[in-house]
Amino acid sequence: MTLFISTRGNNDKLNFEDVMLRGLAPDGGLYVPETWPTLSQDEWRSLVGKPYTEVALAVISPFVGDCIPRAELKDMIEAAYASFSHKAVTPLTQLDVNQWLLELYHGPTIAFKDVAMQLIAKLMDRALTKRGLRSTIVCATSGDTGGAAVEAFMTCDRIDLFVLHPDERVSQVQRKQMTTSGSANVFNIAIKGNFDDCQNQVKAMFNNENFRDQVALSGVNSINWARIMAQVVYYVTASLSLGGPDKTCDFTVPTGNFGDIFAAYVAKKMGLPMGKLIVATNENDILQRALKTGKYDMHKVIATTSPSMDIQISSNFERLLFEASGRDSHQVNHMMASLKQSDQFEIPAKTLANINQSFAAGRADENAVSSIMKTALSDSAKLIDPHTAVALSVAQNHLSDNPMVILSTAHPAKFPDAVKAATGIHPPLPAHLSDLFERTEKYDILDNEADKIMQYIKTNSRVVN
Repeated sequence: MTLFISTRGNNDKLNFEDVMLRGLAPDGGLYVPETWPTLSQDEWRSLVGKPYTEVALAVISPFVGDCIPRAELKDMIEAAYASFSHKAVTPLTQLDVNQWLLELYHGPTIAFKDVAMQLIAKLMDRALTKRGLRSTIVCATSGDTGGAAVEAFMTCDRIDLFVLHPDERVSQVQRKQMTTSGSANVFNIAIKGNFDDCQNQVKAMFNNENFRDQVALSGVNSINWARIMAQVVYYVTASLSLGGPDKTCDFTVPTGNFGDIFAAYVAKKMGLPMGKLIVATNENDILQRALKTGKYDMHKVIATTSPSMDIQISSNFERLLFEASGRDSHQVNHMMASLKQSDQFEIPAKTLANINQSFAAGRADENAVSSIMKTALSDSAKLIDPHTAVALSVAQNHLSDNPMVILSTAHPAKFPDAVKAATGIHPPLPAHLSDLFERTEKYDILDNEADKIMQYIKTNSRVVN
């Protein structure tokens, strides 16, 4: 059975269920498998052409181990993806010669976060029910995680969900999806600040032992291993659809928090041959600069048309630093302490060289994003959202003989203003969301102050011990 350890060296070794419910390690680190489970080339080949749910079971079960009986896990996976509007769950569509879009927006909130969140809700609800426990989930969102979490957890009676988003820094569609559930167990907090402020508040809560225990705190941001695990699956299905494991393809991923592209790296660690993994950033290009110079140096957050990537603190990058440093938790601790103290750190040369063996990076400014949205429509009759446009723009500088898969992380209707400004077309919402703007909103605006936010949660959570 796979056990999990912290990137910062805590000696605990936990099983999947404990890691999922805990979210962040007690030392502030992120959980990773103690050893990577692998599939043989024949095992990968046996999954070619199989349904998404069957591939998911093969990828996920080694991490879950005996925490959940295989037959029950199979049923949970099938239930999680039954709500998706496309039978392939995450279909590939051809955009150009040797260029493919991996459409990740066919879930209920039309963004890639649904892929993981629909499954996690079922896994968490089962774990809490089995243990006779309740939990308070707190998540920070730059837009899509919040809506996906609300949709997934609003019927889970054992969970109270608190979503922190940056006030006036998400699209109207994103906000409406978070704030209109009408569920008694869902609470939305608009923080006067940016996404990094929201994320820092959540991390501080996890590091506050008294508060964490008092409200039985758990999290579903991509710091939670279960999120990464669920996202590995669509890299596998895409690769196998394009000739894997005998041929490799490259992936370009619009990246903010590094969780999505780290899932591609996990597929590689599990033994699936992969080409280059390309980090695509908008003007908040800290990752592109870090991979180029070896210096992770925070700048002020710039508001762009791709708000889910308007981030400077890329939490999951720590997982990659741990792997690329030869799992040197001392080195990771040193870098994270430097980041906390001075908003920057240097990546040691050997670690950076290891990263650049698997990864490349590029950035797309607002002009490039607008231009490629026009081009996708005129040349391929495809309307894409701004985050997908960032990836598509960056991908053009990294084309090789391998098929290039560009991750399309959100439906264009999620960002109608940006899409219309670039293309002149206002993308309509899918039918199941057509009344979104008529639904009643409920959210509270709070200052970016830890005491006020924690008091709000303690007042509203049903799990105060």
